[in-house]
Amino acid sequence: MTSDRPTLPRPRCRSLMGVRVVGTGSYVPDAVVTNEHLHQRLGFDSDWIVRRTGILERRHALPHQATSDLCHEAAVRCIESAKVDPKDIDLCLLATFSPDMPFPATACLVQDRLHLSCPAVDMQAACAGFMYALITGAAYVVAGVSDLALIIGGDCNSRIVNPDDLKTYPLFGDGAGAVLLARGEPDQGILSYSMGADGSGGDLLSRPSCGSRLPPTPELLSKGMHFMHMDGRAVFRWATAILCDTIQDVLQASNLKPQDIDLYIPHQANIRIINAAIDVLHIPRNRVFNNLDKYGNTSGGSVPLALDEAIQEGRIKRGNKIVLSGFGAGLTWGTAVMRW
Repeated sequence: MTSDRPTLPRPRCRSLMGVRVVGTGSYVPDAVVTNEHLHQRLGFDSDWIVRRTGILERRHALPHQATSDLCHEAAVRCIESAKVDPKDIDLCLLATFSPDMPFPATACLVQDRLHLSCPAVDMQAACAGFMYALITGAAYVVAGVSDLALIIGGDCNSRIVNPDDLKTYPLFGDGAGAVLLARGEPDQGILSYSMGADGSGGDLLSRPSCGSRLPPTPELLSKGMHFMHMDGRAVFRWATAILCDTIQDVLQASNLKPQDIDLYIPHQANIRIINAAIDVLHIPRNRVFNNLDKYGNTSGGSVPLALDEAIQEGRIKRGNKIVLSGFGAGLTWGTAVMRW
């Protein structure tokens, strides 16, 4: 992040009450890729990975799997947990930056496999994508134009990260998560959310080729321009600041203090980013959910995957107040405090 880039004011926080999560589900591929595996196969320093990221292993999609496969499995588990009829789902939003293909939308592929009768569309806000989709879906429900909204986040990062990039490749894994939203009690829903973007930082984290600006050519492919490129230090500084600042924003807008929150579920990008932010806010680490060590950064799948596991572990109950936060390329962010 260059010092001469102006700092934009964050959009004001807003509220979406009267909506609830009626089901969650998640899925990760079977292939476990440990740090030791990366060390033996590619020469990565496994101790460095743990010290710098907190990641012990991650999952990689099998050769026959794509993002839609991961998202479909997560959605099936979500629908089963909610015990609803798929015919009642009237909206499908899918957050990903690694779609099966540029078009049709991955959401449409998942919709077809689930036999849904509803609009289906992809949302692309990188690692903040699920939060964008969650807030958008909640707005549809609160407005009365959706009764049961399926919100999915998932990515196959292993297909777009350069295996020769020692600083980036170990960070990412593949996975997906899903939630179902419906009308709730007046005291349920998103007490406050902060959602925004700063496109002036777009060059800090990008996939330069394979779009209309730089269509793939043999020359670009030979330079690895079809892989993810990241300015790690600049992204780290921005992510730490935006996580800390937006948590403060949503808490202040909800008239809450950090100790009033039962559980924090941040995007699982890097343990040092998470710890740096929560230490500034004096949040006890036992109130912060982490599964980064098992899965790495699953991008769009990160927050819903963690949310589903937290629910499975019994860490979220009716009336609890939780904070969800996603942040990533764009630069984009979405942070919300919810009353369950």
